[in-house]
Amino acid sequence: MEHLIEGYRAFRRDAWPGHRALFENLADDGQKPRAMVVACSDSRVSPTLVFNAGPGEIFTVRNVANIVPPYAPGHPTQGTSAALEFGVRALEVPQVIVLGHAMCGGVKALLDGATEGVGDFVPAWLGIAREARRRTLECTPADERQGRGEREVVKLSLRNLLTFPWIAERVAAGTLRLDGALFDIRSGVLEVLGGDGEFRPA
Repeated sequence: MEHLIEGYRAFRRDAWPGHRALFENLADDGQKPRAMVVACSDSRVSPTLVFNAGPGEIFTVRNVANIVPPYAPGHPTQGTSAALEFGVRALEVPQVIVLGHAMCGGVKALLDGATEGVGDFVPAWLGIAREARRRTLECTPADERQGRGEREVVKLSLRNLLTFPWIAERVAAGTLRLDGALFDIRSGVLEVLGGDGEFRPA
């Protein structure tokens, strides 16, 4: 904990003075983010860093492998769905981005099985993406499966977003845009999903 406290002290010393007015405005006026991002929990991928965004600009929900579950009201453990409802219906974000990334451990577990000792929650969560696993394994050479799987999970999450009626309605009305992207940790390249189903560098 101490190294995090040291980081906080550096923030208060070096960054807070220049951002104080912004935080005060956000406190007084509330948030109006430009986009919502569904990202992986991986510590190497920070949506605000990737998109060079500041406080108040991105409403973010993170989970293992950036999976959006299908619409299922009444399910007791739908943290991602709750965040989507708040972002879309309460904050009225104009855009939802599903951000995947290269070398995703969650996708590796989806394709190859979870690490030993990780079995209480992870396998069931990854089961939401079994269609992405099937699409990857049925027609992809072994050495390309990781990258294909990462892209298939983004596509699956985008399809699942449209099972939420209040998302589908806004997309049809043109008030909400859905996008998919994938960030390569090693190269820093961001790929964006096009209308033809292919990912290309931004």
